[in-house]
Amino acid sequence: MTDSVLIIGAGELGMCMLEAVAAHPLRPQVKRLSVLVRAPTADPAAPPEKQQAARRIQELGAELETADVVRDSTEELAALLSRYDTVLSCTGMELPPGTQAKLADAALAGGVRRYFPWQYGMDYDAIGNGSSQQLFDEQLGVRAKLRAGTKTTEWVIVSTGLFMSFLFVRDYGVVDLEAKTVRALGSWDREITLTTPRDIGRVAAEAVLDPRDIKNQVVYTAGDTLTYGQLADTLDAHYKTKFRRELWDEDTLRRQVEANPADGYAKYREVFGHGVGVAWPKSGTLNAQRSMAMTSVEDHLRETDIEFPRP
Repeated sequence: MTDSVLIIGAGELGMCMLEAVAAHPLRPQVKRLSVLVRAPTADPAAPPEKQQAARRIQELGAELETADVVRDSTEELAALLSRYDTVLSCTGMELPPGTQAKLADAALAGGVRRYFPWQYGMDYDAIGNGSSQQLFDEQLGVRAKLRAGTKTTEWVIVSTGLFMSFLFVRDYGVVDLEAKTVRALGSWDREITLTTPRDIGRVAAEAVLDPRDIKNQVVYTAGDTLTYGQLADTLDAHYKTKFRRELWDEDTLRRQVEANPADGYAKYREVFGHGVGVAWPKSGTLNAQRSMAMTSVEDHLRETDIEFPRP
């Protein structure tokens, strides 16, 4: 039984999480559902887009909590989180280093019964410390905190692979629609797991509201797991044209990081090029165990109707 749920963040993932919890058949068991936002979002005089977000949160039956996870102290955050049975952190991409560790400390200090950290991504345990993406090292530190934490707080990590939309960001470099080019990281046989934010929300909501025996563990989701070769074939079939195929092997990816050490995209590519901790079979995922229909790459292309840029 989950009496109260707090979702930290009202960005794309946070809103997908809220919508999934609100739509879940077991939603009535949650007596209090809230979303934590910064004070400007809850201000009646906020810009229209923030007012719209606040209205949407309330339309979904959730309350607004306000705090600043960067500026507020661990003690202040712990006091807030302590009022909730389950806390899901859905904010982190643009936050300064140390924020996720602070949130984990606050969840433990506040005695939160179940904590879902912002770890919706790779299998950081498999990747290990010392990768070119320093954020991954911080994520490993959060896992260590939770594993060494108190008996009061259970934790659940949802590993999702890459957000599917990220694959089509031109600067990431894998799919370049304008150039009709698809690139493999590492090799054409290397696999990648992808999940849409909407599906991440659905699977996380399932773990929150119908956990069964899920506790103190990593669970996996996958909308699709495919090789870069299969990705190229999917693009060819969807767009009814042949994409140019280009291989960026591990040496190439390493040189890209060395040439641009501040380039976050290059760091991500270099990690993915190793093919470790970035893909897993769909058969072992929570969505497969619960027979949940998920969005594949082919589905995503069809549903989003991504077109070639016009000259």
